[in-house]
Amino acid sequence: MKQTFDVTGMTCAACSARVEKTANAVPGVEKATVNLLKNSMEVDYDGAPDTLASISAAIDKAGYGAAPRPSASHMFGWPLPSVFLGDENVLIFAFTQFLLLLPVIFVNFKFFRGGFKSLFHGSPNMDSLIALGSTAATVYGIYAIYKIGYVLGWGDMHLAHATAMDLYFESAAMILTLITLGKYFEARAKGKTTDAISKLMDLSPKTATRLVDGTEEIVPAESVRAGDILVVKAGEGVPADGVLVEGGGTLDESVITGESVPVEKGPGDPVTGATVNRSGWFTMRAEKVGEETALANIIRLVDEATSSKAPIEKMADRISGVFVPVVIVIAVITFVVWMAIGGTLETALSHAVTVLVISCPCALGLATPTAIMVGTGRGAASGILVKSAEALETAHGISTVMLDKTGTITQGKPEVTDVIEAGGAAVDGSDGGVASTGAQPGDARAFIAFAAGIEKRSEHPLAQAIVSYAEAQGVEGAAVGDFSQIPGEGISATVDGEACFAGNLRMMEAHGIDASAFTDRARSLADDGKTVLYFARAGRLVGLIAVADVVKPTSKLAIDELRHMGISTVMLTGDNERTAAAIQRRVGVDTVIAGVLPQDKEKMVRDLAAQGTVAMVGDGINDAPALARADVGIAIGAGTDIAIESADIVLMHSDLADVPAAIGLSRATMRNIKQNLFWALFYNAICIPIAAGVLAGIGINLNPMIAAAAMSLSSVCVVSNALRLRRWKPALSAGTADEVGAGDKDAHDRQASTDAIAGHVPGEAARAMDGDAAQRLDAAETEATRIAGNDTEPNGKDTTMEKTLDVEGMMCAHCVAHVKEALEGIDGVEEAVVDLDAGTATAKLSADVADQALIDAVVDAGYEAKIAS
Repeated sequence: MKQTFDVTGMTCAACSARVEKTANAVPGVEKATVNLLKNSMEVDYDGAPDTLASISAAIDKAGYGAAPRPSASHMFGWPLPSVFLGDENVLIFAFTQFLLLLPVIFVNFKFFRGGFKSLFHGSPNMDSLIALGSTAATVYGIYAIYKIGYVLGWGDMHLAHATAMDLYFESAAMILTLITLGKYFEARAKGKTTDAISKLMDLSPKTATRLVDGTEEIVPAESVRAGDILVVKAGEGVPADGVLVEGGGTLDESVITGESVPVEKGPGDPVTGATVNRSGWFTMRAEKVGEETALANIIRLVDEATSSKAPIEKMADRISGVFVPVVIVIAVITFVVWMAIGGTLETALSHAVTVLVISCPCALGLATPTAIMVGTGRGAASGILVKSAEALETAHGISTVMLDKTGTITQGKPEVTDVIEAGGAAVDGSDGGVASTGAQPGDARAFIAFAAGIEKRSEHPLAQAIVSYAEAQGVEGAAVGDFSQIPGEGISATVDGEACFAGNLRMMEAHGIDASAFTDRARSLADDGKTVLYFARAGRLVGLIAVADVVKPTSKLAIDELRHMGISTVMLTGDNERTAAAIQRRVGVDTVIAGVLPQDKEKMVRDLAAQGTVAMVGDGINDAPALARADVGIAIGAGTDIAIESADIVLMHSDLADVPAAIGLSRATMRNIKQNLFWALFYNAICIPIAAGVLAGIGINLNPMIAAAAMSLSSVCVVSNALRLRRWKPALSAGTADEVGAGDKDAHDRQASTDAIAGHVPGEAARAMDGDAAQRLDAAETEATRIAGNDTEPNGKDTTMEKTLDVEGMMCAHCVAHVKEALEGIDGVEEAVVDLDAGTATAKLSADVADQALIDAVVDAGYEAKIAS
């Protein structure tokens, strides 16, 4: 008969050896085995109660304590009713366990139904392993009941008692219970991965106010049809996409465009569903409803992305398909080997069942899809719509980003950048402020009114840019007559009866107007990629106006970030080389290809893709073929529908800064997936040999119940690791443009002023900059430097005594200690405070320490880091 003793007082291997030797010396003991780790002892003895008392007494005399565990309560040593105790009641005890198991099997019968069905079809899955393990334990328990009944009939109480100690009904029940509990926690964690879609759905209004024959009626939003006239009041959401008909309002469009500043809307303006009317009242005509709205398309893209499979996930599926049959074979081999080396049937079965249960590839199957769900959802929340899991995976390996110029790097429409009045006043093209060089401010405003009056009747984009500029400055265009357009030259007209001309240098020369005094300045403006328009009156040149497609405020920062990420940039443009070179100087792209025809973009992407993973970023119809050809096509959200349909990733904020953010999201997601796969495979690689009994010789064993708990815990850990992606933030947020412009009246003011200082315009233009403009330039440069992560004074000294880093890869307290030690090992770092939950490390400095030194220290410690934004 077997009996387990709880042993106290042992502290080392010598203690366990002495206890074991003492117990083996007691008469009636066949064999005693001590487990130091469990503080227990298994004894085979003759079944006599006196023998148990002698064992306890002998061990107590040896200086230790030993007490028999209560019989018939394997799991926790809880007391049982007397009807279940004693050798005479072992059959009652065994059959009661079987009856208690039946409802557990009934509740969890789905595992058996699905598992055996898959097994019989030759494609076993994780349910097959659970079903096999539980069934094996249950069948053995039923066999044990028959055995108990048989041996009791022959009067062998010793064997009946021993058999009752190894029924495994409780193991079968606990396997199913723990698996179900684990799946419950797993489902709760997985539910959080789809929060992005749920939140997007909640944005759409649930009701709408429809106007029918002048009467307002409240109807469900889903009942709105195209053509319906809807009323939207202050504080209400727009129920559908359409056009504003009457009234007006200030709409918060941040849910769609990401722009935090509300937009004024009037009759004829488009309105988008799910945006919010902050003030005003208007009626609108619904044009796109239900699944056709912009919000519905966003939800569809996110849903499709979370449902699609990345190539790495397909690999995990293939591993799982092979893994389950291999585990079944390992379980069979485990059983055979234990029987072959003389183990009991109970021992062999226990190890085989443990292998089956602990090897369930739940964690392996969850490793990729959960990270994909969280990654795409987090991207959607940041205005980055990833249309497929494959695109999310491919983006992490991008080596080159090809950028369309117009509408991507630049604003996509011409704007006035410089106004130079011939009388001596130079007007900065951003705010109309006059930098005096001898003329009065009134002279410049009169020149602007003159130019706007001539250009007002023209439909040319450059003319419209001048008219818009004058309106923004509150200047009304002069009255003109005899308006005429001259192809290839410009416009002729009369103002106050005097002949006037507006156009290129060729027009001035054709009419004998001397422009030589402005040759150098015009050439400098042209070298800077600007189009120069000459204005003459009564045979005399009165001024120049430069117009250009202005670079977006965040373009340079985005390209700098891509370079920091090790990605090269190529700009494609149909402009001439001079204009392309000017844009290159401003934003710092690595390579420029000018004079590109629309049909040539696709070929260039194809040629470059042969050398590595290429992303194409564009917004126009002519970009669609190139977007489709690229490994990853990225469409600017404000672009055309066809470009968006051709792309793999859509940037809803229409901000180039989201390009490195999208690639950063891909890298973070892939890093998370690889971590999940590693831990899932590592878990199985370690646990399967232990479950099979490889370490049984040194007293380390796993039973099926512990295996079930461990397997469930591994799945929960994988999902929890994937949820860490919810803390991901873009390296450059969509609001960077606003931040960069802090302290500056206008982003264009900063650009024009910077050009003057850099020598891109003549010296007199630089001298023309007034004190306010110079102060704004200093403020803008300081703010831009701060945002770039280099908050330094002109002398290079750091203005802050703390620097915070975002650290990726920390998993436990040991990781925290490693990062802390690495940072505090740097000269100038007084203390490092590491937050595991937030994934940050704050270095408190006593001297100047470069950002890169901090980053390098963390990277050398085995983690990834960057300065927190």
